[in-house]
Amino acid sequence: MTDLPEYVQINRTHWDDNAHEWVAGGERAWATDVPTWGMWQILDADLGLLPTDMTGMRAIELGCGTGYISAWLAKRGASVVAIDNSAKQLEAANRLNEQYQLDIEFIHGIAEEVDYPDESFDYAVSEYGASLWSDPYVWIPEAHRLLKAGSELVFLSSTTLSAICSPLDGSLPTTETLQRPYFGVHKFDWRDAIDDPGGIEFHLTTSDWVHLFNDTGFEILDFFELQAPHDGDEVNYFATATWSRKFPSEEVWRLRKR
Repeated sequence: MTDLPEYVQINRTHWDDNAHEWVAGGERAWATDVPTWGMWQILDADLGLLPTDMTGMRAIELGCGTGYISAWLAKRGASVVAIDNSAKQLEAANRLNEQYQLDIEFIHGIAEEVDYPDESFDYAVSEYGASLWSDPYVWIPEAHRLLKAGSELVFLSSTTLSAICSPLDGSLPTTETLQRPYFGVHKFDWRDAIDDPGGIEFHLTTSDWVHLFNDTGFEILDFFELQAPHDGDEVNYFATATWSRKFPSEEVWRLRKR
């Protein structure tokens, strides 16, 4: 992939410009040994997404940001490689990696094309990384290529439902009314959003996800639709807690390479 796709360049600029907003949260996550997931910080103990003992495993994080998930993997004994589209995000990741002396390999690049041989890894993960900001028709096959047979890919993202309930002008929060069609979803451009302008996101229908996994060679082990732990009117990124008690704002896929 010699020339970066336009959406990759757009997202690189967006995340470089906003990297400073994620440093404090990354520092807090690096400092804890109690992993949580997503915007509602659901305990990994309740989901079981991270192996308890990763000694001897090689793991890769696809779209790592400040790298805190990679830190959790390394603390559990894994040898970790992490890739991210934003050099500015990786500045924090590398600084924290040196501080905690975890020997994680951070790469400035894209999850759509990773410079590692086939079947290099025993585990792959993405939380709001490639799972949201990369084209699934490209990064899912690449993740499959990188994994050994029988290995798992776990990824978390916001739901397609939350995207199609988001106002067309990009204002917040997510509504309880459908704002755009469900069928045919793929690319969402949030650059001109009134509130919190962003980059290019990707979502698929549930059936399109399943077809993609089957066609690529993944077996579905589990699927979680996450619910906020409490009600409330505060807007957490894009949805209120009350909305996220009624409807899933985030979802997790757990897959195994056949």
